[in-house]
Amino acid sequence: MLDMLKKGRDRHGIVAVKAEFEAEGTRPDEFLRLLELAHRADLKVALKIGGCEAISDLQASKLYGVDYIIAPMVETAYALTKFVEAKTKTHGDTGHATQFLFNLETEATLRNLEEILPVARAGVDGVVFGRVDFTLSRGLPRKAINEREITDAVLKVARACADADLELVVGGSVAPEALPALREIRQVRLDRFETRKIVFDGAVVETSGYDAAVATAIAFELDWLENKRDYYREIAEEDGARIRMMRERSATRATLSSVAA
Repeated sequence: MLDMLKKGRDRHGIVAVKAEFEAEGTRPDEFLRLLELAHRADLKVALKIGGCEAISDLQASKLYGVDYIIAPMVETAYALTKFVEAKTKTHGDTGHATQFLFNLETEATLRNLEEILPVARAGVDGVVFGRVDFTLSRGLPRKAINEREITDAVLKVARACADADLELVVGGSVAPEALPALREIRQVRLDRFETRKIVFDGAVVETSGYDAAVATAIAFELDWLENKRDYYREIAEEDGARIRMMRERSATRATLSSVAA
Protein backbone atom coordinates (compact mmCIF):
# COMPACT_ATOMS: atom_id res chain seq x y z
CA MET A 1 0.00 0.00 0.00
CA LEU A 2 2.84 2.40 0.81
CA ASP A 3 4.50 1.73 -2.53
CA MET A 4 1.16 2.29 -4.26
CA LEU A 5 0.72 5.66 -2.56
CA LYS A 6 4.24 6.80 -3.42
CA LYS A 7 3.78 5.87 -7.07
CA GLY A 8 0.36 7.49 -7.07
CA ARG A 9 1.87 10.67 -5.64
CA ASP A 10 4.62 10.78 -8.27
CA ARG A 11 2.69 9.55 -11.31
CA HIS A 12 -1.04 10.04 -10.80
CA GLY A 13 -1.58 13.27 -8.89
CA ILE A 14 -2.50 11.78 -5.50
CA VAL A 15 -2.33 14.55 -2.89
CA ALA A 16 -4.02 13.01 0.15
CA VAL A 17 -5.60 9.94 1.68
CA LYS A 18 -9.08 10.16 3.17
CA ALA A 19 -10.99 8.70 6.10
CA GLU A 20 -14.45 9.21 7.58
CA PHE A 21 -15.60 9.26 11.16
CA GLU A 22 -19.08 9.72 9.67
CA ALA A 23 -20.56 7.13 7.26
CA GLU A 24 -17.43 4.96 6.98
CA GLY A 25 -17.04 4.84 10.76
CA THR A 26 -13.23 4.69 10.77
CA ARG A 27 -11.96 3.40 14.12
CA PRO A 28 -9.09 5.21 15.88
CA ASP A 29 -6.62 2.36 15.35
CA GLU A 30 -7.49 2.20 11.64
CA PHE A 31 -7.03 5.94 11.32
CA LEU A 32 -3.61 5.80 12.97
CA ARG A 33 -2.50 3.15 10.49
CA LEU A 34 -3.76 5.26 7.57
CA LEU A 35 -2.08 8.32 9.06
CA GLU A 36 1.23 6.46 9.20
CA LEU A 37 0.92 5.45 5.54
CA ALA A 38 0.15 9.02 4.54
CA HIS A 39 3.09 10.46 6.44
CA ARG A 40 5.51 7.87 5.07
CA ALA A 41 4.25 8.62 1.56
CA ASP A 42 4.52 12.38 2.15
CA LEU A 43 0.79 12.88 1.53
CA LYS A 44 -1.83 14.97 3.26
CA VAL A 45 -4.79 13.57 5.18
CA ALA A 46 -8.46 14.43 4.71
CA LEU A 47 -11.00 13.53 7.39
CA LYS A 48 -14.77 13.76 7.28
CA ILE A 49 -15.95 14.29 10.84
CA GLY A 50 -19.21 13.02 12.32
CA GLY A 51 -21.19 16.27 12.09
CA CYS A 52 -21.01 20.04 11.82
CA GLU A 53 -20.54 20.41 15.59
CA ALA A 54 -18.52 17.26 16.35
CA ILE A 55 -16.15 18.81 18.88
CA SER A 56 -14.51 15.53 19.91
CA ASP A 57 -13.76 14.72 16.27
CA LEU A 58 -12.28 18.18 15.74
CA GLN A 59 -10.12 17.83 18.83
CA ALA A 60 -8.93 14.42 17.66
CA SER A 61 -8.18 15.77 14.19
CA LYS A 62 -6.01 18.49 15.72
CA LEU A 63 -4.16 15.90 17.78
CA TYR A 64 -3.60 13.71 14.71
CA GLY A 65 -2.54 16.61 12.51
CA VAL A 66 -5.21 16.40 9.80
CA ASP A 67 -4.80 18.65 6.75
CA TYR A 68 -8.39 18.77 5.45
CA ILE A 69 -11.46 18.55 7.69
CA ILE A 70 -14.87 18.09 6.06
CA ALA A 71 -18.17 18.62 7.86
CA PRO A 72 -21.03 16.48 6.48
CA MET A 73 -24.69 17.30 5.84
CA VAL A 74 -24.45 21.08 6.10
CA GLU A 75 -27.80 22.13 4.64
CA THR A 76 -28.28 25.64 6.05
CA ALA A 77 -26.33 28.77 6.87
CA TYR A 78 -27.05 28.08 10.53
CA ALA A 79 -25.50 24.60 10.33
CA LEU A 80 -22.39 26.05 8.69
CA THR A 81 -22.24 28.71 11.40
CA LYS A 82 -22.18 25.93 14.00
CA PHE A 83 -19.27 24.29 12.14
CA VAL A 84 -17.35 27.57 12.01
CA GLU A 85 -17.94 28.13 15.73
CA ALA A 86 -16.85 24.57 16.54
CA LYS A 87 -13.65 24.70 14.49
CA THR A 88 -12.81 28.13 15.93
CA LYS A 89 -13.22 26.70 19.41
CA THR A 90 -10.83 23.81 18.73
CA HIS A 91 -8.39 25.32 16.23
CA GLY A 92 -8.60 29.08 16.80
CA ASP A 93 -9.12 31.82 14.23
CA THR A 94 -5.66 31.87 12.69
CA GLY A 95 -2.31 30.18 12.79
CA HIS A 96 -3.33 26.68 11.75
CA ALA A 97 -2.46 24.82 8.59
CA THR A 98 -5.70 22.83 8.46
CA GLN A 99 -8.25 23.60 5.75
CA PHE A 100 -11.94 23.35 6.58
CA LEU A 101 -14.60 22.39 4.06
CA PHE A 102 -18.25 21.41 4.19
CA ASN A 103 -20.14 18.76 2.27
CA LEU A 104 -22.80 19.83 -0.18
CA GLU A 105 -24.65 16.58 -0.66
CA THR A 106 -28.38 17.31 -0.81
CA GLU A 107 -30.85 19.25 -2.88
CA ALA A 108 -31.71 21.27 0.24
CA THR A 109 -28.14 22.58 0.51
CA LEU A 110 -28.15 23.64 -3.13
CA ARG A 111 -31.42 25.53 -2.63
CA ASN A 112 -29.89 27.34 0.35
CA LEU A 113 -26.54 28.03 -1.29
CA GLU A 114 -27.09 31.78 -1.64
CA GLU A 115 -27.59 32.15 2.12
CA ILE A 116 -24.75 29.74 2.92
CA LEU A 117 -22.09 31.47 0.78
CA PRO A 118 -21.50 34.55 3.00
CA VAL A 119 -20.86 32.27 5.98
CA ALA A 120 -18.61 30.08 3.85
CA ARG A 121 -16.55 33.01 2.57
CA ALA A 122 -15.95 34.23 6.11
CA GLY A 123 -15.35 30.95 7.87
CA VAL A 124 -14.26 28.00 5.69
CA ASP A 125 -11.94 27.19 2.81
CA GLY A 126 -14.14 25.26 0.43
CA VAL A 127 -16.92 22.90 -0.57
CA VAL A 128 -16.95 19.15 -1.18
CA PHE A 129 -19.72 18.19 -3.59
CA GLY A 130 -20.90 14.66 -2.74
CA ARG A 131 -22.48 13.54 -6.00
CA VAL A 132 -23.88 10.19 -4.82
CA ASP A 133 -25.90 11.54 -1.91
CA PHE A 134 -26.92 14.56 -3.95
CA THR A 135 -28.22 12.33 -6.74
CA LEU A 136 -30.14 10.18 -4.26
CA SER A 137 -31.54 13.29 -2.55
CA ARG A 138 -33.19 14.17 -5.87
CA GLY A 139 -34.91 10.81 -5.90
CA LEU A 140 -32.71 9.55 -8.72
CA PRO A 141 -30.91 6.20 -8.84
CA ARG A 142 -27.17 6.09 -8.14
CA LYS A 143 -26.46 5.32 -11.81
CA ALA A 144 -27.77 8.80 -12.74
CA ILE A 145 -24.70 10.41 -11.17
CA ASN A 146 -23.14 11.42 -14.50
CA GLU A 147 -26.36 12.67 -16.10
CA ARG A 148 -26.73 16.23 -17.29
CA GLU A 149 -28.82 17.53 -14.41
CA ILE A 150 -26.28 16.40 -11.81
CA THR A 151 -23.37 17.90 -13.73
CA ASP A 152 -25.33 21.14 -14.10
CA ALA A 153 -25.83 21.23 -10.33
CA VAL A 154 -22.10 20.77 -9.73
CA LEU A 155 -21.35 23.49 -12.30
CA LYS A 156 -23.64 25.88 -10.42
CA VAL A 157 -21.62 25.24 -7.27
CA ALA A 158 -18.34 25.49 -9.20
CA ARG A 159 -19.30 28.96 -10.46
CA ALA A 160 -20.30 30.03 -6.94
CA CYS A 161 -16.97 28.75 -5.57
CA ALA A 162 -15.03 30.52 -8.30
CA ASP A 163 -16.81 33.80 -7.53
CA ALA A 164 -16.37 33.40 -3.78
CA ASP A 165 -12.75 32.16 -3.99
CA LEU A 166 -13.67 28.87 -2.31
CA GLU A 167 -12.04 25.57 -3.19
CA LEU A 168 -14.20 22.93 -4.86
CA VAL A 169 -13.67 19.21 -4.35
CA VAL A 170 -15.88 16.69 -6.17
CA GLY A 171 -16.46 13.15 -4.99
CA GLY A 172 -19.00 10.41 -5.46
CA SER A 173 -18.57 7.42 -7.74
CA VAL A 174 -15.44 8.78 -9.39
CA ALA A 175 -14.86 6.26 -12.18
CA PRO A 176 -13.64 6.36 -15.80
CA GLU A 177 -17.12 7.34 -17.02
CA ALA A 178 -17.03 10.45 -14.79
CA LEU A 179 -14.19 12.02 -16.79
CA PRO A 180 -16.30 14.15 -19.22
CA ALA A 181 -18.24 15.69 -16.33
CA LEU A 182 -15.09 16.34 -14.29
CA ARG A 183 -13.37 17.98 -17.25
CA GLU A 184 -16.34 20.26 -17.78
CA ILE A 185 -16.36 21.19 -14.08
CA ARG A 186 -12.60 21.78 -14.15
CA GLN A 187 -13.10 24.50 -16.77
CA VAL A 188 -15.03 26.48 -14.13
CA ARG A 189 -13.35 25.31 -10.90
CA LEU A 190 -12.14 21.95 -9.63
CA ASP A 191 -9.31 21.96 -7.11
CA ARG A 192 -9.45 18.27 -6.18
CA PHE A 193 -11.56 15.18 -6.73
CA GLU A 194 -11.78 12.12 -4.53
CA THR A 195 -12.71 8.48 -4.20
CA ARG A 196 -13.54 6.88 -0.84
CA LYS A 197 -9.87 6.72 0.21
CA ILE A 198 -7.84 8.84 -2.22
CA VAL A 199 -7.79 12.57 -3.05
CA PHE A 200 -6.39 13.76 -6.40
CA ASP A 201 -5.24 17.09 -7.73
CA GLY A 202 -7.96 18.43 -10.02
CA ALA A 203 -5.44 18.88 -12.84
CA VAL A 204 -5.38 15.10 -13.32
CA VAL A 205 -8.63 15.29 -15.31
CA GLU A 206 -6.83 17.30 -17.96
CA THR A 207 -4.25 14.57 -18.58
CA SER A 208 -4.25 11.20 -20.31
CA GLY A 209 -3.49 9.50 -17.00
CA TYR A 210 -6.95 9.83 -15.46
CA ASP A 211 -7.94 6.18 -15.96
CA ALA A 212 -4.68 4.94 -14.46
CA ALA A 213 -5.13 7.31 -11.51
CA VAL A 214 -8.62 6.00 -10.76
CA ALA A 215 -7.40 2.41 -11.15
CA THR A 216 -4.71 3.12 -8.56
CA ALA A 217 -7.30 4.48 -6.13
CA ILE A 218 -9.49 1.40 -6.59
CA ALA A 219 -6.52 -0.93 -6.09
CA PHE A 220 -5.47 0.93 -2.95
CA GLU A 221 -8.94 0.75 -1.42
CA LEU A 222 -9.16 -2.96 -2.17
CA ASP A 223 -5.78 -3.58 -0.53
CA TRP A 224 -6.81 -1.41 2.42
CA LEU A 225 -10.06 -3.32 2.95
CA GLU A 226 -8.32 -6.69 2.68
CA ASN A 227 -5.63 -5.56 5.09
CA LYS A 228 -8.29 -4.27 7.48
CA ARG A 229 -10.13 -7.61 7.31
CA ASP A 230 -6.95 -9.57 8.00
CA TYR A 231 -5.96 -7.21 10.82
CA TYR A 232 -9.22 -7.70 12.71
CA ARG A 233 -9.26 -11.40 11.92
CA GLU A 234 -5.88 -11.76 13.62
CA ILE A 235 -7.17 -9.85 16.64
CA ALA A 236 -10.29 -12.03 16.77
CA GLU A 237 -8.20 -15.19 16.68
CA GLU A 238 -5.25 -14.17 18.84
CA ASP A 239 -6.73 -15.82 21.95
CA GLY A 240 -8.03 -18.85 20.08
CA ALA A 241 -5.52 -21.29 21.58
CA ARG A 242 -6.15 -19.96 25.09
CA ILE A 243 -9.91 -20.24 24.63
CA ARG A 244 -9.61 -23.86 23.48
CA MET A 245 -7.39 -24.70 26.47
CA MET A 246 -9.81 -23.07 28.92
CA ARG A 247 -12.75 -24.93 27.37
CA GLU A 248 -10.89 -28.22 27.75
CA ARG A 249 -10.14 -27.44 31.41
CA SER A 250 -13.75 -26.50 31.99
CA ALA A 251 -14.97 -29.71 30.37
CA THR A 252 -12.49 -31.79 32.40
CA ARG A 253 -13.60 -30.19 35.66
CA ALA A 254 -17.24 -30.74 34.77
CA THR A 255 -16.51 -34.43 34.11
CA LEU A 256 -14.60 -34.87 37.37
CA SER A 257 -17.36 -33.17 39.33
CA SER A 258 -19.92 -35.48 37.74
CA VAL A 259 -17.89 -38.57 38.62
CA ALA A 260 -17.37 -37.38 42.19
CA ALA A 261 -21.10 -36.79 42.58
